[in-house]
Amino acid sequence: MGRFLNSKVPYADYSETVSETYFVDKTTLLRELIPALGKKNRYFCITRPRRFGKSVMANMVGAFFGNAVDARELFAHLAIAEDEKHMAHLNRYDVIYIDLSEVPRDCTSYKQYIDRIQAGLNDDLAEAYPDLEIDVSGPTWDILTEIFQKREKKFIFVMDEWDAVFHMPFVSKGDKEAYLLFLRSLLKGKVYVRLAYMTGVLPIAKYSGGSELNMFLEYDMATKKKFSEHFGFSDQEVDRLFAIYEKETKAPEISREDLRLWYDGYCTAKGERLYNPRSVICALTDNELSDYWTSSGPYDEIFYYIRNNVEAVRDDIALMVSGEKIPITLQGYAATGLELKTKDQIYSAMVVYGLLTYEDKAVFIPNKELMGRFNELLMDNDCLGYVHSLAKESRRMLAATLAKDTETMAEILKFAHDTETPILSYNNEIELSAIVNLVYLAARDRYRVEREDKAGEGYVDFIFYPEIKGETAIILELKVDDTPEAAIRQIKKRGYVLRLKGRSGEKPRYTGETLFVGIGYDKKTKAHSCKVEVAS
Repeated sequence: MGRFLNSKVPYADYSETVSETYFVDKTTLLRELIPALGKKNRYFCITRPRRFGKSVMANMVGAFFGNAVDARELFAHLAIAEDEKHMAHLNRYDVIYIDLSEVPRDCTSYKQYIDRIQAGLNDDLAEAYPDLEIDVSGPTWDILTEIFQKREKKFIFVMDEWDAVFHMPFVSKGDKEAYLLFLRSLLKGKVYVRLAYMTGVLPIAKYSGGSELNMFLEYDMATKKKFSEHFGFSDQEVDRLFAIYEKETKAPEISREDLRLWYDGYCTAKGERLYNPRSVICALTDNELSDYWTSSGPYDEIFYYIRNNVEAVRDDIALMVSGEKIPITLQGYAATGLELKTKDQIYSAMVVYGLLTYEDKAVFIPNKELMGRFNELLMDNDCLGYVHSLAKESRRMLAATLAKDTETMAEILKFAHDTETPILSYNNEIELSAIVNLVYLAARDRYRVEREDKAGEGYVDFIFYPEIKGETAIILELKVDDTPEAAIRQIKKRGYVLRLKGRSGEKPRYTGETLFVGIGYDKKTKAHSCKVEVAS
């Protein structure tokens, strides 16, 4: 068994995954790959944001097709075993499995990186076919062609994280072009390729007039329907995991609704919503909600994408943090497209990396996990101008609200209006809502803030659900060209407070003190007025 050829690693990794308490069977993916074996359209590149199960699936493909380890017992109780026609392909093939994110020790150059792959694969082939007297110093594709000519051997290629090289600090623009040429020489039009299965975050780079890797069929999450159900977790899959969690966990701290709010919200081209799989599994395993997915990439990662045109996107970010969707024209984002300047380029890249989700020709922040990172961006990055200034005022705004200090509240809202925000012109309640959301941004550290939440007989503008037992809850209603008293009357008349008590038959979501907050804005006088009442 070699380092790359017929390696035991995919089997070992996937068997560990299958043994986990919170395992989701995605072996039905194999049903879509098997018909392509040996056919013209046998090249697949599946791209998803990081931590969406790409490596797990690559290991599964390698473990199923590869002949390094007998995997019948491993797959016997999984979905693929329901059809003997598919199981006939189990452990039938020579598999070349390459994790393209791995580098040699003390690697400082692209040459060291690519030489490790070529030398390792050449050595594997020489060991597997000693009678062919293979020259290991030659190009890998020449060796594979010779093996096919003399032994009629074909290989399945499984290549994980194909785009990792584009993020390596020692890789130059010329190196990236050489890397694409390497993949082309190894795979394109080669009769020894029985199947090529490649994963990554980035879609394949498309050079003008170039065709290095155009043999691959590309499948991303936002625009391609095929394979959409195999990456990320559906509602039904999370339901099953949650049932296991409730049974196996001594004192469960997480509700099913918590999982939806924190980790759901990613959209497929089929119009289905998906959960971030890593975050769901980590939360259930730890019995704790946290930002598991984004912990490896702080708010600076978001700033990386907007840094070239902050002025163009800051108003949109204010709206998205307020819960709004921003229309865009989704563009293919290539690995070489590092200069992101237009809004469409910036947002398209953020969709590719999972920082935003795309649905109905618009982008938005998918869930609380990501919302927390955008909040950090607004609070900590002064280059965002007025948006940052309003966010900084949010701690003072929350304190004033809890103290029922309506004069300070109105003063802060006037400051918000006087910043002369470019698009937030206060012409309607959506724009006013965005400003109010900014000036209460700090509340998200202590509250779960929901906008337009169904409550009583209608939809309330904001409900602040306390994260800490004993904190004061807040129900907030906005009125343009009306009074804060009218806003509070609406809160009372429509029974918005019922939302805090939970649905019929449910345990009350909150039983402590609740504040009714009314905010009015007069477009003629440009004046804000506020009123705070304790719910009786």
